Amino acid sequence: SLFDEPLAIAVQGLGPRQQVTLRTSLRDETGQLFQASAHYQAGDDGELDLARCPALPGGSFSGLEPMGLLWALQPQKPFWRLVKRDVQSPFLLQLEVFEGHGERPGRLLAQAQHERAFLRDGVRRVPVREGRIRATLFLPP
Repeated sequence: SLFDEPLAIAVQGLGPRQQVTLRTSLRDETGQLFQASAHYQAGDDGELDLARCPALPGGSFSGLEPMGLLWALQPQKPFWRLVKRDVQSPFLLQLEVFEGHGERPGRLLAQAQHERAFLRDGVRRVPVREGRIRATLFLPP
């Protein structure tokens, strides 16, 4: 998906009302790790849809925040900022589902990797160097 598009996150196949911790992580272009986590409880049907299920207290955020696992990403290194320098390569987002809540994650139940791109297919990137002007022009297909 594109970086500015909403991401739908859902987990199926859990037990009824099972408590789980979801964690996202990504590494920036320098290799620095950013992570966020949230505690959830599956519904009676064993499904968890972040658009409908609020995060419970104890993680990086709480409440109904479908994109919380992305906006709450925090660096492991203090005062580090998530900056994208090469918009031609995507960020790789790792999503993990762990059993239970607590300081240490329980057993890993599921994981997935998702690419968050910055350029739609076909967009051309044109560097501009004119006098003292330095810029980049992005042209649609």
